[in-house]
Amino acid sequence: MEYFMSGKSIFDKLWERHVVTGNEGEPQLMYVDQHYIHEVTSPQAFQGLRDAGRKVRRPDLTFGTTDHNVPTVDIFNIRDLISKNQIDTLAKNVEEFGIDAATHGTARQGIVHMVGPETGRSQPGKFVVCGDSHTATHGAFGAIAFGIGTSEVEHVFATQCLWQVKPKKMKVEFVGKPQPGVYSKDFILALIARYGVDAGVGYAVEYCGEAIDALSMDERMTICNMSIEFGAKMGLMNPDQKTYDYVEGRPCAPKGEKFEEAVADWKTLVSDPDAEYDKVITIDVSELAPMVTWGTNPEMGVEFDQPFPEIKDFNDERAYEYMDVKPGEYAKDIDLGYVFIGSCTNARLSDLELAAKFVKGKHISPTLTAIVVPGSRPVKKEAERLGLDKIFMDAGFEWRDPGCSMCLGMNPDHVPEGVHCASTSNRNFEGRQGYGARTHLCSPAMAAAAAIAGKFVDVRDMPEVQA
Repeated sequence: MEYFMSGKSIFDKLWERHVVTGNEGEPQLMYVDQHYIHEVTSPQAFQGLRDAGRKVRRPDLTFGTTDHNVPTVDIFNIRDLISKNQIDTLAKNVEEFGIDAATHGTARQGIVHMVGPETGRSQPGKFVVCGDSHTATHGAFGAIAFGIGTSEVEHVFATQCLWQVKPKKMKVEFVGKPQPGVYSKDFILALIARYGVDAGVGYAVEYCGEAIDALSMDERMTICNMSIEFGAKMGLMNPDQKTYDYVEGRPCAPKGEKFEEAVADWKTLVSDPDAEYDKVITIDVSELAPMVTWGTNPEMGVEFDQPFPEIKDFNDERAYEYMDVKPGEYAKDIDLGYVFIGSCTNARLSDLELAAKFVKGKHISPTLTAIVVPGSRPVKKEAERLGLDKIFMDAGFEWRDPGCSMCLGMNPDHVPEGVHCASTSNRNFEGRQGYGARTHLCSPAMAAAAAIAGKFVDVRDMPEVQA
């Protein structure tokens, strides 16, 4: 009798590389290659080290920044005492424990899931953790990457390892060529709307297919970023030439021959053609329309030309009441009062360039407020060099300093109570953008076009998508 071993997925290969001890199906001790930290989930972990008389085991594999609490206007005037304490405490902790960091107001500072890739620390083959749920972003490089809790942050500080049970494997294949005006944000919002916010629970999700291959690294990061909104433990993609080109030349990337050796190794990580998965989903993006959420979690979304659904349960009823919209209405009927372009989902340079195309030479609707928050200081600097800041400000947008900003209500940037906001962020929960705020998730193109029109419009019909 002959036995045939099936091929391995990229997730299998990465997992096997990082097991220190333990058997599959049970908790296994995993080695961490890169630990990202920020000001909110690290203070207690650092204090735990002090109380136990321990040091950070691998400060060279740890990198910090400030993002959640930072103001984006008058950035050193931090009025909230808790926010100021957390920001100041991170600066003291990284100095005390010898950790490299992009602290508040410095040249590299920005959202943690932006500055990690920008510095070249996020690379194929790595096992990446951070005390933040959107750590899945780094999976776009062909890495295992997921969020951890504060007690786990302390465990990684002390040991550079983490106990984990291997998740199940899911493959999500995006096929077809999207219409002009449909972007990677629409891919992931469509996946979540069709299958739900709990469909990925217990899984590591591998995104693949011709539609993924065609995306830039920035666009791939957008999809992996929202794996957690799909319910998944993590999301990842196979590395390719776009990945290698993105990493090459960045400060923390391998140099010279070492880079060539790294690429040769990274190429072996790609999933085998006969790899097996516990679940497979296929989505054809060729007929997909721009997505907009109507409710209070990311699965409550529709394509632009589809009506909001009928009420099927109490959650829908509550969402309609909170959002002040009705079944049968359309995205174009929403009375917008704010537009937010930013967050770790869509605040990269290419996102700002895309949004700028839709506002250049125009002016925002007099009925709303619109802000643009670059995700990092390097992105802000480059955008200003390209003149994007002037395009936005001439159109009536506010141009801000980097940070998480209006994605969440942990800093001064809030959407006013009862106001509808077109947002390029990742969550539309009740109160996420401020008490009583009504959040509608969408792509940067949809948000920018909505700022001009004062309401959602179908960007597929606009000349900018052909430019």
